[in-house]
Amino acid sequence: MTAEWIRFIITAVLMAVGLFFFATAVLGANRFGFVMNRMHAAGIGDTAGLFFVILALFVASGVHADTLKLSLIVFFMWFTSPVSSHFLSQIEYYTNPELYRFMKRKEEP
Repeated sequence: MTAEWIRFIITAVLMAVGLFFFATAVLGANRFGFVMNRMHAAGIGDTAGLFFVILALFVASGVHADTLKLSLIVFFMWFTSPVSSHFLSQIEYYTNPELYRFMKRKEEP
């Protein structure tokens, strides 16, 4: 086996893992009923999926200037995705009058 085939196999496996995370994020966003659960599934799934897809592109392209561009994409997405999820959860918290139905309450001693 040549080095190109090994690189291709590693790229294909990493890409398949990334697509698996994206698919589970879509499934979780459709299956969960509460918006906070949907947001969590989508946030975790897209972050992990993006990591593995970009890692597959790292392996496929080798070490170039493209690697720096891809790492900047990962850096940007890893900081903007949690911020946007937090912002959306704050909107849900302040605007949903039925939120108490989904929350567990501490028992008073």
